[in-house]
Amino acid sequence: MKKIRKSSENSLQALICNKCGRDISLQNGQPAEGVCSVEVQWGYFSEKDGELHRFDLCEECYDRLTESFVIPPEKQQVWELL
Repeated sequence: MKKIRKSSENSLQALICNKCGRDISLQNGQPAEGVCSVEVQWGYFSEKDGELHRFDLCEECYDRLTESFVIPPEKQQVWELL
């Protein structure tokens, strides 16, 4: 869950894991640790048609979630980090 300061900068003032409720540390308005941000816009054939859902997970909650998958997420090594 992102809390954005309403100002000319619209800077991120808090980032909270939606699953465990832990505050994710920030430095200069940017996450200072791993975070998984999910955004999905549900379409016509969904029971949630017309809804946009957003949530954030800390790395620990992401790991616990993906460990429960029957088919694990695809992984690829990225050499150029931004």
